[in-house]
Amino acid sequence: MAKVHITNVVVLDNPSSFLNPFQFQLTFECIEKLEEDLEWKMIYVGSAESEAFDQVLDTIYVGPVPEGRHIFVFQAEPPNVSRIPEQDAVGVTVVLLTCSYRNQEFVRVGYFINNEYADPELRENPPPKPLFHKMTRNILATKPRVTRFKINWDDTPANGVAGPSSGLDGEVAANGIHDHHHGEGNEGDDDDDDEQMDAGSDSNSQQQHSLHHHPPAEHDENSIALPPTEMPEFNENSNSLAMEC
Repeated sequence: MAKVHITNVVVLDNPSSFLNPFQFQLTFECIEKLEEDLEWKMIYVGSAESEAFDQVLDTIYVGPVPEGRHIFVFQAEPPNVSRIPEQDAVGVTVVLLTCSYRNQEFVRVGYFINNEYADPELRENPPPKPLFHKMTRNILATKPRVTRFKINWDDTPANGVAGPSSGLDGEVAANGIHDHHHGEGNEGDDDDDDEQMDAGSDSNSQQQHSLHHHPPAEHDENSIALPPTEMPEFNENSNSLAMEC
């Protein structure tokens, strides 16, 4: 049984300029005290053609983690534009949020991003070289894909630990985004739990983050609720979506 469940993600400052930092407010529940830190990564998919263009925007360590509900903001600088292929600068791509414990990835949340020029004239007649300072980044906050992995949370030998799945498949792959295999230290059967939410609505720096206990941001078009329960029916009048994570 997983000891950590993400219960809410809020995309902050969205839409935004392409060159603004990424900001996500994450809420998670820990069912018992963790002896080691949680490792969170933010990964920008630079191209659908190859993972070689992926950029780890930031890695942070959250801990110590006592039992209970915790909230923190994960912020990272935008990708290094010199590492993004020119033909992939405009259009749809993906940003990934991953969390690992003891070098084992146990959850991944992927979001579509639509990068486009704010100026209609530039959209109609894009320049030969991308002008990133004139682009708008719009994260499709209510259409994430959540992938869960079984890991060994204790010091005992692993028993039935699941291996990594193709991180973003289904709709993401159909839109030209390559599959990802960013799991570390996961071996065994392919029993990962991969769910997609169909709602309507390079610094590589390493930081140590403390946990904050404060009221979460209000739910709006930039938030999703992820309680550890079965996925309910989608309410077409709501701008948030709930599912198990």
